[in-house]
Amino acid sequence: MSEANLPHVLAVDDDPAVRNLMAEYLGENDLRVTVAANGQELAAALEEYAIDLVILDLRMPGEDGMQIARRLRDQTAMPIIIVSGRLDEVDRVMALELGADDYLTKPFSCRELLARIRTVLRRTAAAQAPAGRPAGARAYRFSGWELNVGSRRLTSPAGKRVELTNGEFCLLAAFLASPERILTREQLLEASRLYDDVYDRSIDVQILRLRRKIEDDPAHPKYIRTERGAGYIFSVPVEKLWGLAP
Repeated sequence: MSEANLPHVLAVDDDPAVRNLMAEYLGENDLRVTVAANGQELAAALEEYAIDLVILDLRMPGEDGMQIARRLRDQTAMPIIIVSGRLDEVDRVMALELGADDYLTKPFSCRELLARIRTVLRRTAAAQAPAGRPAGARAYRFSGWELNVGSRRLTSPAGKRVELTNGEFCLLAAFLASPERILTREQLLEASRLYDDVYDRSIDVQILRLRRKIEDDPAHPKYIRTERGAGYIFSVPVEKLWGLAP
């Protein structure tokens, strides 16, 4: 599996030795890892990447981990594992009541942390059955590509950011929300927020521009295929990361 398709973990800890240890070990065990030293760096990472799970230390400079966990849970359904040197049961109970998915006491073994991460990710995936899904997706992934809905960032499998116009973003998001399903020009016009008096051939122009940005060969597209007389279809599977803040 390419790195772009691996689950992406954000490890937040003010101790650089702990951050480096987690980054190295988890990176060797089929996870993408981004590290952050504080709440500000965490916010920047969430702006830049579509994160699958956050590992969060309770003892943070400035805004502590409990405040950060509360804010994250208010904004998203993203899984959170709290790590802390505090042995007080009150902290553990409070963290879990805030919505943390697990709590691990320092010092911990990297093997145990990895096992807990995998368990939480499996549980989260199982909980994303249609009846239990939150209102919207916060990110989409397909064939190594990643679209972060909140920041409107499209990242290629090589990790390069691809700039999108507002119309291109809305059009791509519409395709990713309904993969492997034919969408008519009327549906795409509405999704891409074009004016009502725009002739529907403008959708063809936007799709051509979008293909040039994501297709290896725009003349023979593998993602956005034309269905003659019907519309267009996004023809590859899409992974959805749920939990976009309302």
